[in-house]
Amino acid sequence: MSDLLITGARTVSGGTGDLYIQDGVLADPAAAPADVPRLDADGLLALPGLVDLHTHLREPGREDAETIRSGTKAAARGGYTAVFAMANTSPVTDTAEAAMFVASRARRDGYAQVQPVGAITKGLAGEELAELGLMARSAANVRVFSDDGRCVADSLLMRRALEYVTAFDGVLAQHSQDPRLAGPTACCHEGPVSGRLGLPGWPAVAESVIVARDVQLAEATGSRIHVCHVSTAESVEVIRWAKKRGIQVTAEVTPHHLYFDTSEVQGYDTTYKVNPPLRPDEHRTAIAEALADGTIDVVATDHAPHARQDKDHDFAVASPGMLGLEQALAVVMETMVDTGRMDWAAVVDRMSAAPARIGRLAEQGRPLRLGEPGNVVLVDTTARADVDRDASRSLSRNNPYHGRTLPDPVVATVWAGRITYQR
Repeated sequence: MSDLLITGARTVSGGTGDLYIQDGVLADPAAAPADVPRLDADGLLALPGLVDLHTHLREPGREDAETIRSGTKAAARGGYTAVFAMANTSPVTDTAEAAMFVASRARRDGYAQVQPVGAITKGLAGEELAELGLMARSAANVRVFSDDGRCVADSLLMRRALEYVTAFDGVLAQHSQDPRLAGPTACCHEGPVSGRLGLPGWPAVAESVIVARDVQLAEATGSRIHVCHVSTAESVEVIRWAKKRGIQVTAEVTPHHLYFDTSEVQGYDTTYKVNPPLRPDEHRTAIAEALADGTIDVVATDHAPHARQDKDHDFAVASPGMLGLEQALAVVMETMVDTGRMDWAAVVDRMSAAPARIGRLAEQGRPLRLGEPGNVVLVDTTARADVDRDASRSLSRNNPYHGRTLPDPVVATVWAGRITYQR
């Protein structure tokens, strides 16, 4: 924690003033000593630090693609002060010891707070529950559990997991992909493009049937379910129905599903292979509207770094995933703010307050007022730049925005008074 005076920042409410961070907490600017370090924010918008509910940091096991240090540097570049690290590492984060390793390494190397996500099943195999209770009671304080990358397809096992996590207010984050309808080779939205390219189809219904099953299981158990990377209009309608019934369901959308559509895969560029796949424009419009009206609660990056050798294959066998942390806010500006769908208060909710609330991360997503943690991102709402994948702080280069001109909003990121990124 550090002391810092941020001067002249604009706020979402429209005011302008100073933010003084003392011992990591927002304090009265009038009490700031004359020699405190200062950060000029004249003309910049101050937001609470962003929180990503869905990040792949790859450590342990695939440090050639990403590490906790490099991944959180990329997070800080994108305005994030906290990320949830998914469990599909090697070894899998399915024990208390594995979760505590991630938390410990993050305290040593992190440029943002890292909250481990625990696996739902041992080894992500979908056969036996992982150490849910031990991970929750450990020093890592795990509250989000996910087999992301794989769907928990067994309905009885999913019900048992939902029942189990109610004891400690946990939430299951499901990768909704029926393995029979969209098998391991499925890689392109099922439709004219997949047929023309000869790629195995991934039908929209393979997502929505799992979402429908899980919200009903959540209702039956009184538990919480979170739907990862919603990509279809049908899933949106199921989630909207479930929320009207009072079911405890939350959902996320990724920046790449807001920005790209299926046409991007026509050149067989594996940068655009992602799971779930990019969808046609009608689905993209549906999820954008759902994000705007609150049916979808969160923008989550699904930041998925891959080493070059994992992407340099035929499209059908290349690893799925894209980088997302550094351009997430830019994409939300381009697709949601600049189009008039959302204002900055809604951005704060979807990218900071809501993900912290869903993940039970009490020290993040807080408003910028006295006594709250000093987690701040300073934003230039007018800057634009060409995205250069080689300038990324990530170790990987599978950046789908390379060569495109996007907003370049993040000027500085401050985590508990510590400047973790400054342009």
